[in-house]
Amino acid sequence: MQPLLENSMFPPLALGFFGLGTGYLIWGPQELFGFPARDDSVDRSSGVWGILLPGFCQFVTGVILFVGLTWFQVFAYDPALYMAALAFSAYGIHWFALGWNRYQGNDPRPNVGMSVAFTLLSVLGAIVFFGAGAWPVGLLFVGLTWVYVSEFVTTLGKTAGERSLGAAHLATGIWLMYLTFAAALNFASGHTLPL
Repeated sequence: MQPLLENSMFPPLALGFFGLGTGYLIWGPQELFGFPARDDSVDRSSGVWGILLPGFCQFVTGVILFVGLTWFQVFAYDPALYMAALAFSAYGIHWFALGWNRYQGNDPRPNVGMSVAFTLLSVLGAIVFFGAGAWPVGLLFVGLTWVYVSEFVTTLGKTAGERSLGAAHLATGIWLMYLTFAAALNFASGHTLPL
């Protein structure tokens, strides 16, 4: 049977990497350095950024990957893309909640349960991507594991956890900017950067 659509060599990975990286680069300095100091105005602003950049960009990426893998089968056979679809979708939806809660000034204590689930998802991603030989993305999931372990500690009210969370956000955000460049240059310009 002939596929309905042609295969695409352009999964929207750079969009998801960029969105999450931008969110981490916005939230990380506040958590690590206290800049800008949190108040209602800063929480509303960072909440909007959380919803729109890491939330929306990752969610769109995840949906495109899932639809492309399942309904239209337009991406070359790569089982690791299934993990990418799962991760981008779940992390995007979770950023909608994080951003909304920050915007509204809601109690962050329920994040303790979320951090357990997303630590497990991060470990799963590391296993899948290192196993697939995609060490740059596997390394991203090591950073994500650091983020959610730090989130767990922070939610329990530990100041060191917030500093660790800020460092995790900044380090992982910078790595996500590399992955954005690698994906875009590899797909658009024929480069062969590790991805």
